[in-house]
Amino acid sequence: MARLPRLTLAHYAHHVIQRGNNRQVIFHDQRDHERMLEMLAEHAKKFDVAVHGYVLMPNHFHLLATPATADGLPLMMQGVGRSYVRWFNQRHGRTGTLWEGRYRSTLIETERYLLACMVYIDLNPERAGLTADPAQWPWSSCASHLGLRVDPLVTPHALQWAMGNTPFAREAAYRELLHAGIGRAEREALTESTLRGWALGGPDFVARLHTQTPRRASKALSGRPRRKPEI
Repeated sequence: MARLPRLTLAHYAHHVIQRGNNRQVIFHDQRDHERMLEMLAEHAKKFDVAVHGYVLMPNHFHLLATPATADGLPLMMQGVGRSYVRWFNQRHGRTGTLWEGRYRSTLIETERYLLACMVYIDLNPERAGLTADPAQWPWSSCASHLGLRVDPLVTPHALQWAMGNTPFAREAAYRELLHAGIGRAEREALTESTLRGWALGGPDFVARLHTQTPRRASKALSGRPRRKPEI
């Protein structure tokens, strides 16, 4: 069965996951992390993609981003993916692929899932046992969201500005969200929807997407259509 094209639309928030091939390490040291962040910032600017959140893990990375054009995110990811592999292979004396196929992504309903996705991304290092304090993980957007560091890669989303009238109020509100965390069901929904490429949101959100793209935004129901009961 031919795989579906990615679900990508301008001005919608997208959750992106890119994994290393066979879960291999894609960031060996500080310089690898720094180079990936440099490339992300360069290509995000070039293709007009606003990155709201990110985390670099040893064998994969996540992004939360809004492209200004329909092809902005694919072009950004293509540019980053190819450039980083060339640089990584040359630096570490290796050849061949680095990624586990193409990156995975999907659209998320802003009002319901954007802040949850930010928290999900920023808590990744803590869940993986890499740090006891996610704000101390140097390769994520968490410190930026908490006002602890200026991050040139991060562009705050309008929903973040609505969290408070001052930077202090917004940072305190996000700290509370981070402390509360997200439940298992919501975490699994964010992961599975992205890996499978189905939009994450309510029925009205999905229906609206179906009017803007010929690509199916949600999984079709299996089996034959139900017969209407006889009256």
